[in-house]
Amino acid sequence: MRLEKYISDLTNNTNKSLISIVALCLLFFVGIGSVHLFDWDEINFAESAREMIESGNFLRVQINFEAFWEKPPFFFWLQVLAMKAFGVTEFAARFPNALMGIVYLITFYLIGKKHFDGKFGWMWAMIFGASLLPHMYFKSGIIDPVFNYFIFMSIYFMARVISGQEETKGKLALLSGLFSGLSVITKGPVGFLLLGLACLVYLIIRRFKGFPSLKYILIFLLGLLTIIGIWLSIEVAQNGWDIIEKFIAYQVDLFNRPVAGHEQPFYYHFVVVFLGVFPSSIIALPYILKRKEIVTNDLLLWNQVLFWTVIILFSIVTTKIIHYSSMTYVPLSFIAAFTLYKAQNEELNRKLTNGYIFLGTFLGVVFILLPMLFIQKELLYPYLNDPFALASFKSAKPWVGYEPIFGVILIVIVIISARLLRRNRKLTAVSTAFLGTTLIFIGLMLFVAPKIEATTQGDAIRFYQSKANEDCYIESYGHHSYATYFYGKVAYGNPKESKELSWLFDGPVDKDVYIATKINNTNLDNHPNLRLYKVSGGFKFYHRPAQR
Repeated sequence: MRLEKYISDLTNNTNKSLISIVALCLLFFVGIGSVHLFDWDEINFAESAREMIESGNFLRVQINFEAFWEKPPFFFWLQVLAMKAFGVTEFAARFPNALMGIVYLITFYLIGKKHFDGKFGWMWAMIFGASLLPHMYFKSGIIDPVFNYFIFMSIYFMARVISGQEETKGKLALLSGLFSGLSVITKGPVGFLLLGLACLVYLIIRRFKGFPSLKYILIFLLGLLTIIGIWLSIEVAQNGWDIIEKFIAYQVDLFNRPVAGHEQPFYYHFVVVFLGVFPSSIIALPYILKRKEIVTNDLLLWNQVLFWTVIILFSIVTTKIIHYSSMTYVPLSFIAAFTLYKAQNEELNRKLTNGYIFLGTFLGVVFILLPMLFIQKELLYPYLNDPFALASFKSAKPWVGYEPIFGVILIVIVIISARLLRRNRKLTAVSTAFLGTTLIFIGLMLFVAPKIEATTQGDAIRFYQSKANEDCYIESYGHHSYATYFYGKVAYGNPKESKELSWLFDGPVDKDVYIATKINNTNLDNHPNLRLYKVSGGFKFYHRPAQR
């Protein structure tokens, strides 16, 4: 009980709480440089940042030094800053999201303390950090953590404008607009779309009570258009409207047609969020739909609205990728914290704690079984009909055998935290869950992720790295990859025709050419200008000498 009292006292001392959160969050940085970036998204984004540095053009997003219209530039600027500080490395590529982990938890503590008290803020910060997918994203190099933060802050400030209870609504409207603008230049107009949909649903539920006046709408638009306008004016002045038109067309296509390989059933995001955002997902269940409290707590309603708006919207969208529903992580963690806070002076519902133990144990068993499949990989061979997968597994180095321990640790942490919840020691329970999740992911990053990466793409990346200091052309064939550019360190200033496979295969090349393809692709075996250079794991590499 001394620990519970210490944490309870800590939560209401703002300075000590913030220092403690920062100290705990420094663990987010451990292990983020221990494994290669993963194709596609991580390498895609890191490569765009690297090319900004190589070309000296920080205003245009590029891939293979050609305009890349799928994403705006803000996140790449963050990666550029990290690469300037730490070098063009995996650590630098993932550094912005590890830093955002600190920003998230501090923000949640401060918002929770403002609207409830320090205990709520601490619970919210800890349970968000303890949830599996949110924590994993802090160790990634993808855009979504930064993007989602801006969306949430925009909605939070707009919620305070609509509540009509504060004298600083003009300032809040401006902040909402600025954050909305930042979300748009981070990933695109869906940031503004989610804000608009959430506000519309909320106002319908409230029968348009608190609808902001024209004055505050204009102030919001001032903030929004200031951020977007600065980016657009620079982009258009430098490159014209072409890239903007392609960017808008791409965003529309994401909603209208499935991207190859990303077609999933309607319920896909429900399953992903329920399993992946444990323990927030199971703890939030009592209030995920409950309307009783929203009369007295407007912030709960906003988070309910945001959760359902996001998950329904992206369940309807034809392209379903795991991180599309990542905006649900924030409101879900708030609702989970609210559930614990409402029961802080009483025992948590036993059905809920039983569900917590069951789901946590299930996930722990999954964490145990998946490494065992790699350890006993020979058992999989009869079921692998894909030659690439079979060759990759056969070439992978043997796993040591301790890797399932992290699933065991997860089960132990779940049982300990469940016992603390039942004893009404909720602050200690969420703190224990946070520390447990943090240690598990450090272990996974250091000891498990490198082995998975080595099996799936390691042979190719090692080959690209071996050619990084050679003046040559490297490209992939038959499969889409950005690893050739990032790990092969494709140089700025190569001739335009070098970006065409036909020229690399048959043109008057001035440098040696290396082509990577999967082992089951035989299209290049009899090409007159290419010879098989190397076979490694699931990949084949072809060579064409320079035409000197």
